[in-house]
Amino acid sequence: MVWTVLATVVCGSICIFFGYFSKTGNLPHLVARIWANSILVVSGIRVTVNGVENLIADRPVIYMVNHQSNFDIPVLLGRLPVQFRWLAKAELFRIPILGRGMRGSGYISIDRSNRKSAMRSLVRAAETIRGGTSVLIFPEGTRSLDGNLQPFKKGGFVLTVDAGVPVIPMIICGTWPIMPKNSWMIRPQPVTLHILPPVDTADFNRKTKDDLMDKVYRQISTAIEQQRGKNACS
Repeated sequence: MVWTVLATVVCGSICIFFGYFSKTGNLPHLVARIWANSILVVSGIRVTVNGVENLIADRPVIYMVNHQSNFDIPVLLGRLPVQFRWLAKAELFRIPILGRGMRGSGYISIDRSNRKSAMRSLVRAAETIRGGTSVLIFPEGTRSLDGNLQPFKKGGFVLTVDAGVPVIPMIICGTWPIMPKNSWMIRPQPVTLHILPPVDTADFNRKTKDDLMDKVYRQISTAIEQQRGKNACS
């Protein structure tokens, strides 16, 4: 925890500095990767990544992944081998240092304080994605209390159909026991990130977004159950 605080202050400050000069946000993202990997190393967390062949390099996409723990963030930043930006709730952008670093890295704020603000945020986010920026979403909206997959929120799928880009589902296995929600104790264990085949969204629109949501939910939940059947996902 001491290292996490120190690394956040140092790397967050560097991200703020580079954020004033980087038009793409790529350089701050690389600094964030260093921050994430340092936390994984100091915490003794080994990460295996499967399914890299399912990544799409020549167009923006939306990554959707289950959310088990605070450690999902360093795992994704440190080990997902692509440039992406977070789609995150506006409250995180108000955190000193971290918030300014996120803005400098090009991360996208979603204001969920009321419906109108949320819809305006989604419209701006869709424009950013169509402009060439891939984003990562936790479709459950928050961390799981028990490690099980929660129902998905609809906002991410409104964004997806508005942006008109593919979804790449992913699952993280192993982070929940490391640091469950409402816990600050770190219990090191191996983690696996599985990148699943892309889901084409060209045939979906706002009226059929629930069908897309169900499709992505089934793909993620099925992959989690398959890994649990192998005793490889907790």
